[in-house]
Amino acid sequence: MGALVRLLQLLVLLLTLPLHLMALLGCWRPLCKIYFPYLMALLTAQCNRKMERKKRELFGQIEGLTGVSGKVALLELGCGTGANFQFYPAGCRVTCLDPNPHFERFLTKSMAENRHVQYEQFVVAAGEDMKGLEDGCMDVVVSTLVLCSVQSPRRVLQEVQRVLRPGGVFLFWEHVAEPRGSWAFLWQQVLEPTWKHIGDGCCLTRETWKDLDSAQFSQLQMEYQPPPFKWLPIGPHIMGKAVK
Repeated sequence: MGALVRLLQLLVLLLTLPLHLMALLGCWRPLCKIYFPYLMALLTAQCNRKMERKKRELFGQIEGLTGVSGKVALLELGCGTGANFQFYPAGCRVTCLDPNPHFERFLTKSMAENRHVQYEQFVVAAGEDMKGLEDGCMDVVVSTLVLCSVQSPRRVLQEVQRVLRPGGVFLFWEHVAEPRGSWAFLWQQVLEPTWKHIGDGCCLTRETWKDLDSAQFSQLQMEYQPPPFKWLPIGPHIMGKAVK
């Protein structure tokens, strides 16, 4: 099976050789940072329509939480275009974090359309190093389709726990690898080297549930969901809540 994967990876590489050459020469990543927000903006509306019921279920758990200020302090990791803002309860004080500064114009538009939440700031940083945020400053941290593309999910989850107050909640919705040994997993392995360039670092074969299990949250609830888009190589999703 390993030899077959390597052979098919080589074939895909040859078919997408210009992309890989641009990445090798350092030309592709700056372009990706510019075009990727537009791609996400196109997919956001479709994704929200397909996942509206589940997103309302997930973010409905924020209702009833109260921070020190009387409002919920919420940090969204990899906030992207602000696809989740419409699902947050009224009064949330939202801090956005993303390593791509080109998302800010989309965030500004999303916040203007969702006046029920309070926009605090946009922090340009990676999830592995949120040094601009104090310990225990957040009531809720949200991550949707983010842990697939970070350098170290383990380090990101450590930072999530650091910025959460005791009893704070981490809400997640992430795509993960298909079952090992399946043909779907084989194709994820084949496509992943190319997909990483197209999807701004997105990994298709991450077993993120293992990182969540080992992160030592006091509580962890998780359920599996089918992928919203069958025509993409992205696998099943995990949705749930972890408590510090």
